[in-house]
Amino acid sequence: MSSTWAGIIFVGTLIIALALVHKPLGDYIARVLTGAKHLRAEKIVYRAGGIDEQADQSWSRYLRSVLAFSVVSVIFLYVFLRIQQHLWPPYAVPGMSAAQSWNTAASFVTNTNWQSYSGENALGYVVQMVGLAVQNFVSAAVGIAVAIALVRGFARNKTERLGNFWVDLTRICFRVLLPVSIVFAIVFVGAGMVQNLHHYADVTTLTGGSQTITGGPVASQEVIKELGTNGGGFYNVNSAHPFENPTTWTNWLEIFLMLAISFSLPRTFGRMVGDKRQGYAIVAVMALLAVLSLGLNTAAQDAHHGTVPTAVGAATEGTEARFGVPDSAAFATATTVTSTGAVDSFHDSYTSLAGATLLLNMMLGEIAPGGTGSGLYGMLVLAVLSVFIAGLMVGRTPEYLGKKLGGREIKFASLYILTTPAIALVGTALAMALPGERASMLNSGPHGLSEVLYAFTSAANNNGSAFAGISVNTNWYNSALGVAMLLGRVLPIVFVLGLAGSLARQKPTPASDGTLPTHKLLFVGLLTGVSLIVVGLTYFPALALGPLAEGLHS
Repeated sequence: MSSTWAGIIFVGTLIIALALVHKPLGDYIARVLTGAKHLRAEKIVYRAGGIDEQADQSWSRYLRSVLAFSVVSVIFLYVFLRIQQHLWPPYAVPGMSAAQSWNTAASFVTNTNWQSYSGENALGYVVQMVGLAVQNFVSAAVGIAVAIALVRGFARNKTERLGNFWVDLTRICFRVLLPVSIVFAIVFVGAGMVQNLHHYADVTTLTGGSQTITGGPVASQEVIKELGTNGGGFYNVNSAHPFENPTTWTNWLEIFLMLAISFSLPRTFGRMVGDKRQGYAIVAVMALLAVLSLGLNTAAQDAHHGTVPTAVGAATEGTEARFGVPDSAAFATATTVTSTGAVDSFHDSYTSLAGATLLLNMMLGEIAPGGTGSGLYGMLVLAVLSVFIAGLMVGRTPEYLGKKLGGREIKFASLYILTTPAIALVGTALAMALPGERASMLNSGPHGLSEVLYAFTSAANNNGSAFAGISVNTNWYNSALGVAMLLGRVLPIVFVLGLAGSLARQKPTPASDGTLPTHKLLFVGLLTGVSLIVVGLTYFPALALGPLAEGLHS
């Protein structure tokens, strides 16, 4: 009972803190991305990159800028990983293989941060700082920039201009991500997280054995790992490691950082479209789905089937003893309702039904509240689809925020919704069909399918967490998952920016008696239902063969 009350207090204070930052942080981001003034440091970046900060880009040029930046980032990080053995130590770290370098480069550039390696053993400090940490900042900024471009599509009229990608990227990094990261890095160092450039230390244990203790610039990377919904851990066990997550209150802070920006962006949306009620409706759906997920996950973990779980009162296998079931369930839910992928417990050890809720969080498209930026634009695409469905019910052309939703807009929205499930399910089918890849599975039956399904769902949705139980550091898995990550990031961005451009070209349509009010409880319910039903129809057969079958069997 004491752990239950501790969990309630943990979650309750988290909800209060997110509610308190929703307005000021959302308003601040809106001011950052709508202001005309450029900071001196930003102007230096513009001059160095040959950027015309006054230029306003069409959706196609905005997209080309995103793609060009992503291609250069993948190439740079791939080369960096291949030659890391020649860089400043520590310390005799070998270069990565070609397949694993490709997988890691695709992973961090797409904000996925899937890791088929052990961080403290496979990477030196230079790559961690200059390669991975930098991508943690810019990949998060890209997601926010694309979301803001879509918001401008709703807010602007009779134009093809959606802003300047390079300006958006620079402002988000300099004015949002960096300041918050600096402040919380200092807090994390004070809490006991490691932050140094020391050589690895060899120590003698209490039993007389020898152990190598790795240090490194951990705290600075830990902040942006969570704030930018990246998730890649400095250490192999991620946020279960005491150097990355020393105490219960740092565990609380990490969850807060995962959710803060994504839950605040609906406020930014409301401000930019000139109707704050629209932002409240979007954040209400996000919050409702997040609370439902947390309740289901915690209940499934507390169900404790079996002799040992019943004896201890919960399914504690794979749970970090410092945090317990409620805090671990909160972390697992937060990391999968966002696109973070960080872990403080072993998801593969969760009960089958608790694991199913984590899978469902990603299958929803991580919209509750989702990754930095990607959660907002995913929810807005679903809002477009919801308004379209409502329009079909009453037999009139649907409108959302004064923009008519015709065939072109619905095609972009439909392609967005179908892309990620297609990547995840096709990838899973291929892995299950190939004998060599089935041989790398440590489990068979429904749980084995769940592990493969989780891997490709995580990659396609740019999450990065894993069920484990399969040997993914193979040429096939490194290559296939890398492709899934890139397609799962790039194709949705293409469709989102295409939708934004189509909306921005329209002239505003005045609201009439037949216009669906998209700021009221009716719309909140409709959007919630569409989000769940679309996912249910798409993924239910795979879920039925995997975690649901396992749960019913147990």
